[in-house]
Amino acid sequence: MSRGSPGERGRRTGWTTGACAAAAARAATLGLCTGVIPNEVTTRLPNGWEVTFAVVDGVDDGDGVRAAVIKDAGDDPDCTHGAHLVARVRKRPHQAGIITIEPGQGVGRVTRPGLGLEVGLGAINPVPRENIIANVAAAAGDWLLTHGLEVTISVPGGESLALKTLNPRLGILGGISILGTTGVVYPYSTSAFKAAVVQAIGGAVAAGRDTIALTTGRRTERFAMQHLPYWPEWSFIQMGDFVGAALDSAVYHGVRQVVVVAMGGKLAKMAQGIANTHAHKTALDLNRVAQWARNAGAAPDLVAGIARGGTVRFAVEQMTAVGLETEFYRELALGALDGIGPWLRGDLRATVLALDFTGGLKAWAGAAWS
Repeated sequence: MSRGSPGERGRRTGWTTGACAAAAARAATLGLCTGVIPNEVTTRLPNGWEVTFAVVDGVDDGDGVRAAVIKDAGDDPDCTHGAHLVARVRKRPHQAGIITIEPGQGVGRVTRPGLGLEVGLGAINPVPRENIIANVAAAAGDWLLTHGLEVTISVPGGESLALKTLNPRLGILGGISILGTTGVVYPYSTSAFKAAVVQAIGGAVAAGRDTIALTTGRRTERFAMQHLPYWPEWSFIQMGDFVGAALDSAVYHGVRQVVVVAMGGKLAKMAQGIANTHAHKTALDLNRVAQWARNAGAAPDLVAGIARGGTVRFAVEQMTAVGLETEFYRELALGALDGIGPWLRGDLRATVLALDFTGGLKAWAGAAWS
């Protein structure tokens, strides 16, 4: 199902939870309307592509028809890869033309405002919801002249999968979200995670926050939480590598101040003005790292060695050995603050906290923080 040569590791595209749910719903609808559940189904994605999916676990239980599609995330590191997206479709007499979408087991429910979904409803985002309805309508055809259809989307094991996502932090409880604005997952795009980051910022603002902490991972988040214990949990957002998307979202939602918390390697990438700091996206500029060492007081031979060293960790180790660790981290923080400058539009201010590799604060730059 995924595009790209099987031998081209790291380049194979996959499909979103929304695309798989729409395919399962289309297959179940065909089974209900024709009496035959197909072994494969061609569905239209939100981006207009026509894609064929294998269908598994087709069952007619007498009251409705169930079908499932197994999610293939391609070469994207996605925790929902291999999940079963299950759709159960049943007819609703006296509701001609009406198609309803309901969350089943393993699909989360929204418990907080600001996520673009009504509190109390299932976490099936608007684009996937519309795509599911469109595919069901196409499969049902004239059936809708006399019947309505109820579609229930479920994900066996979704409760456990959700613990590996941002859903609990977002206030989406009991399962995963059905996501995807195009239907396609591109390798190393981690598009679902990016969407969750943007959603989390909107949720924090809706809950009354105008100051948030953007962290790059668990260790940086732990530090931020320890040093800001009076901030509510939803103030802390693991943006991962998505610096640009997080800052764009902060501007869009009217955030007043962001506290960016990161370690050496991510700081160096931010200083290069990179929107996505993943190692696969852009190479580290070692000449710039060496320049920071020079600014921090390193001797010329040490600067030259750092330029050949290959990593920020190597530079930190070398600067620590000559007693210039703090000065070097200060340069990293200043560089990162300068690098994210283009995203600081409007009234948004930023603070950058530079942590060492054990999670300790070494330096900071920008607006005051507390």
